[in-house]
Order: sequence, then structure tokens, then C-alpha cells
Amino acid sequence: MGDRTIMVELKTLDSDDREQFILDNQEAFNYGALEEFGCRDNHFEEDDQIISRETIECSIDGGEAYRIMQNGKSVGGVIIKVDGERGDLDILFVSPGVHSKGIGYAAWCEVEKLHPEVKVWETVTPYFEKRNIHFYVNRCGFHIVEFYNRYHPDPNNPDESEQIEEQFPDGMFRFEKMMDV
Repeated sequence: MGDRTIMVELKTLDSDDREQFILDNQEAFNYGALEEFGCRDNHFEEDDQIISRETIECSIDGGEAYRIMQNGKSVGGVIIKVDGERGDLDILFVSPGVHSKGIGYAAWCEVEKLHPEVKVWETVTPYFEKRNIHFYVNRCGFHIVEFYNRYHPDPNNPDESEQIEEQFPDGMFRFEKMMDV
């Protein structure tokens, strides 16, 4: 199946859009969990949110946050961290009303263009997020390189292991994408 070209732009997050960005991010993550689990979901960080305000704010403050824009309209967001030749995709979300239209993939392509110096990109996603796993592996070219769980906690975040274990008892996948040199 050939991809039709989807055009998106990454616009640096404005401070006056920060609150809406957080709410849109939570809505997109909650939608994914609701789609997967229905009303029985118990993977929430706080106040019925899959991803907490604190998590999003720390990510924004510690990285580069962008709005995904299509035809002048906000359709999602992305937060990345870059350290030399290594990049971390912290958060990528697409508004539920425009899922499965190629926007996430187009946004990821823009991220890669934005940082051609990055040789290895990394991200994580919960075990239950089948759509994310499909997206990262089959669409974006990432590979699963590690599976964090109670028997193998994230060695880079030992302080968060207990919280992650409580929130995602089935574990989390770590993905890497090696860029062509």
C-alpha cells in the first residue's frame, strides 16, 4: 500500500499553548487506553490520566516540545531530547479525531529531518499499547531492544521502577532506531 504524502509542520510549543498541549496529550493517551481496555483500565498515573501532568511538564521542561500542525491546525504534539548523536522520543501523540491518517508518521519524519546528527533514537511504550508497537516497529523502523518488567527493571531509572511496575505490571518495551550513516 503506497503512502500518500501527508504534510505536517513541527511548530515550537508556545508558552501560551502549554496548558492545552498538556490536556491534548492526556486526551490522546487516555483515548488509546480506553480503546484497548474500555472502562476497565487501571493504568492511570493520577486523577484518571494515563500520563500525569507532572510527567508531561517534566518532559516539556527537559526537552524540545513541538505542536504537530496540519493546514494551520494543531493535530498533535511531540517532545524529544537530543544529546549529541543520541535522541530520545519522550512523547508523540496525535489527536484522536485524526488517528490512522499518517500524521504520526509524517511528524516522525519531520523529527528525523530536524536532527540529522542523531545516530540512535530511543523510546519506550507500555506492553499493552499494540498501536504504538505497530507504529514504532512497522512504520518508523524502530526495533525492540529491551523489555522492562518486574524481573528486569530499567537500569537507567531505578527510582522509577516501582512506580512503573505498579502502573504497567505487564512491562514496557524499549525501542531503538539506528539511523543510516
